[in-house]
Amino acid sequence: MSAAPYFFDPASGKSYPLQDVRWCSDDQRPLLISDLPGITADDIQRDVHSLWRYQASLPLPIASPVTLGEGLSPLVEMRWGTLRPKFKLDWFNPTCSFKDRGSSVMVSHLKQIGVERILEDSSGNGGASVAAYGAAAGISVKILCPESVSPTKVVQMQAFGAEVELIPGSREATQAAAVAQSAEIFYASHNWHPFFLQGTKTIAYEIWESLGFRAPNNVIMPVGAGSSLLGCHIGFGELLRAGQIKRMPRLFATQPLNCSPIDAHFHAAAGGSTDRPVRPTIAEGTAISQPLRLKEILHAIRNSGGSTVAIEDRDILSTTHRLARHGLLVEPTSAGAAAGLDILMNRGELREEEETIVLLTGTGAKTPQAFSPQLQETSK
Repeated sequence: MSAAPYFFDPASGKSYPLQDVRWCSDDQRPLLISDLPGITADDIQRDVHSLWRYQASLPLPIASPVTLGEGLSPLVEMRWGTLRPKFKLDWFNPTCSFKDRGSSVMVSHLKQIGVERILEDSSGNGGASVAAYGAAAGISVKILCPESVSPTKVVQMQAFGAEVELIPGSREATQAAAVAQSAEIFYASHNWHPFFLQGTKTIAYEIWESLGFRAPNNVIMPVGAGSSLLGCHIGFGELLRAGQIKRMPRLFATQPLNCSPIDAHFHAAAGGSTDRPVRPTIAEGTAISQPLRLKEILHAIRNSGGSTVAIEDRDILSTTHRLARHGLLVEPTSAGAAAGLDILMNRGELREEEETIVLLTGTGAKTPQAFSPQLQETSK
C-alpha cells in the first residue's frame, strides 16, 4: 500500500503513471486506479463544505479543485411500508445529479495536467455535469447524446456553453461515435475515466460520516454504467482497509427490466440466461445494454454480498409518483432504487431491523413528462 498510486488495466494488469494524459489503456480498455489506503475521521477537512473535505482520500493532491459545492447531500429517513430506509437525496448537487461528484474530481485532474478541450458522451445527466464543470474550469466541452435524450437535458448542457451533437441510434452508438472522435479531442468520459470513480466514491465517505462513522447494512442504487455502485465499492473498500468500518455494506443494483444486462448476468450464475431483449425504457439514465465495466460491477455486487433487481417500467413509473407523494421529486431512473425496496423485501434480502440507504441520483425536474396524467394512465 506504500507504493505510489497508478492507473491499471484490470484485463491485462498493465499499469501507467497517473500523470499520463490518457483515458484508456494502450489496448483501448477502461482503466482503474490502484487500491488506496483510505482515510480516517481525522483526515476530513471539516471546514470544507463539499466532497473536497475528503481530498486526502484521492490518489493525487489537487492544487486548485474545480468545485461548485458538490456533495454533502441530505440523508432523510422515511417510512416505506414496514421499512424505514434512509433516502440519500443526491440530486442536491449543482446540476441536480450525483454525477457532479465524478465530474468535479475528473475535471479538476484534467485541468491540472493541462487538458484544454474535452469530449463526453451521455444520455443526459453526465453530459450536463461535465458541461458545467468544464465551464467552471474554463475548458471547452463537446457532448454527444443519443437523439432520444430528454430535450430538457440538452438545454441544460447548452446553457453551460457546451457544443451538443445528437447521434442516431442506441446509447452504445453514441459511445462508439465518441471513441471515434477521441483522436481529435480528449475523451473525458464519465464511463471510461477512472478519476470519475474517485469522485463517486465520496458517496461512501459521506454515508459513513453521516451515520456517525459507521457503515449501513445495505445500499440500493440504480445502475447503468455502474459509476455509483463502483464508487461505493471503492469508497467502502478504502474505509475497510483503513479500519474505519468492520464490514462492507451489501450493494444492490436496480435496473429497468427493459434494459437489464447486469441483472441478467448476475442471475445467470444461478442457471439463468443472459439473453434478455432490450427495449425502450422510461429509466433512460440506466438504459445501457453493454456496460463497459460489467465484470467489475458483478464483482462489486458479489464481493459485498449484494444482489440485483430488474423492474417493470410500470412499477418504476408508479414508484416515481409514490416518491413524489412523499415529497421526493425524482426522475424515473432514480425511482428504480426505491422500487427495488419492495422486491428485495419480498425476496427476503432486506430485513426491517437493518439500516438501508437508498441512493436517489437525479431530479424529476428534468423529466416533467414522467408526471403527466396521460403517461400515468397508459402505465396502468
